[in-house]
Amino acid sequence: MISPARSWREFPQRYRLEAAKCAGCGKVLYPPRVKCPACAGTAFETIVLPREGKVVTFTVVRVPPAGFTEQSPLPIALVELADGVRVMVQIGDVADPAELEIGMPVRLEFRRISWDGEAGLIFYGHKAVIAR
Repeated sequence: MISPARSWREFPQRYRLEAAKCAGCGKVLYPPRVKCPACAGTAFETIVLPREGKVVTFTVVRVPPAGFTEQSPLPIALVELADGVRVMVQIGDVADPAELEIGMPVRLEFRRISWDGEAGLIFYGHKAVIAR
């Protein structure tokens, strides 16, 4: 489960799909980092990632961890966005995971990811949905 403090720090990335573009070499980092792994630069510009992409690969978690048990089976995908950045996201609105295919077009939508009933916290983020 994600702690409230960690969730708060990740709001820009999780809620607005913000990434960091290195001022030195132009590499886009998601999530943002303090130092660019390509050129060791430390100056970044904040950019918003596109919401359209395609499935690079996926898996279906049949025994999900605590906090996700009500979402079983839980499809998770590596999605390459239109600008080439890759993100790992849940796939939403899939009644049968057998309909998922590598290369299928998806779009990212802002959705509830999980919740902590005891603490009353609801965690939001992006899920990929099939672009029909």
